[in-house]
Amino acid sequence: MEKLFQEILANFNLSLDPDAYGNGHINDTYIVHSQPNYILQRINKNVFTNPPAVMENIQGVTEFLRKKIIAEGGNPDRETLNLIPTVDGKSYYLHTDGEYYRVYKFIERAVSYDIVENPMQLYHAARAFGKFQNMLADYPAEKLHETIVDFHNTPARYEQFKTALAKNASGRAKNAGPEIDFVLAREKDASIVVDALADGSIPLRVTHNDTKLNNVLLDEVTGEGVCVIDLDTVMPGSLLYDYGDALRFGGSSGAEDEPDLSKIWFDVEKFTAFTKGFIEVLPSITEKELRLLPFSIKLMTLECGSRFLADYINGDVYFKTHYPEHNLIRARTQFKLVKEIEDKMDELNAIVTEIAGR
Repeated sequence: MEKLFQEILANFNLSLDPDAYGNGHINDTYIVHSQPNYILQRINKNVFTNPPAVMENIQGVTEFLRKKIIAEGGNPDRETLNLIPTVDGKSYYLHTDGEYYRVYKFIERAVSYDIVENPMQLYHAARAFGKFQNMLADYPAEKLHETIVDFHNTPARYEQFKTALAKNASGRAKNAGPEIDFVLAREKDASIVVDALADGSIPLRVTHNDTKLNNVLLDEVTGEGVCVIDLDTVMPGSLLYDYGDALRFGGSSGAEDEPDLSKIWFDVEKFTAFTKGFIEVLPSITEKELRLLPFSIKLMTLECGSRFLADYINGDVYFKTHYPEHNLIRARTQFKLVKEIEDKMDELNAIVTEIAGR
C-alpha cells in the first residue's frame, strides 16, 4: 500500500504517507499529514459509476462558491472544499488500476458529529446548508450531471417499490402487510415536489442530497457552521430535498433502526432550531418553497421508508443489514415519523410562518 500511496500522491505533488481518516461508508478516506494537511479519497465506483461527472460537478460548484466567498469577504480556504489539482491540472487522478483518486485541502479546527447532541448543532448546521443554497441560487443547476439518476424522484421510487412488491423476490411481503399499506395509501403525495419543479412553480436549484449533520463541519470552538462537505451527490433538484432530508434525520428522537417505536417521535424543538437557522440565511427562498417545508420532511421520510421496505422485500440487496429484519425495522421508524409529522403538520406550518414573518 505504501508504494501505491506514494505513486498516487506524487500525481498531486505530495509525498507523505497517509493514514485512514473518518468513518464514511462510501469512499475510502485518508489524511495526509503535512503543513498544511490534506485529505485523500478513493471514489467508490460502485456507488458513483461516472467519477469524472462527479468531479466535474464538484469542481464547478466549489470554484463558484470560492468566488462568492471571496466577494463576501469570507475565508475561501475554510468555507468551501478546495480541490488540489494533479500535476497535469486535472481534478482527479485515474490510476492504472482503474481507481479514481482526489485530494482536498484539510479544514483545520473543525469537527463533524454523527449524532445530534443538542438543538444548537442543528441550528448552526442549518445555517451552513442554507448559506450553501443561497450562494448557489444563481448557479446554472441544469448544467450539473445527475450522478445518481432519480435519487429523490419520489414517483420513481414508488414505481421501484411497486415493482419490488410485485416480484416479492424474498417472499417477505407477507411479513409487512401494514407497512405496505402505509406506503400505498400515501402515493398521492409522491409527485407534489416533482410536479412543482416540472411546471416551474418552484425553482430548480443546486442540491446537496445528503444533508445529514455529519456532512457539515462545525467550528470546534464556537460551534458555528464552517463548511458543507461530501459533495458527491450534488445534483440539480429542489432545496426541499435538502431541508426535508436533513430533518428526516435530525428531527428524529432516536436511531434510524430503533426497534422500540415508543422511543421514536418527531422533535419539534429540533425542527424549530433547524428551520430558524435555514430560513435566516436564505432570502432567496420562494413563497411556495416556504409553504412546502414541513411537507418536504414528510415526503423525504416516506421516500426513505419506502426504500427500506422495498429492499427488505427484495432480500436486502442495497442497504447493508446486520440481521434479517433490519430493513423492516428501519422502515417502521420512518413510518412512525411520517405519522408524527402528519399529526403535527398544523403546528409545524405555524412555526414556519412565525419564523419567516410572512
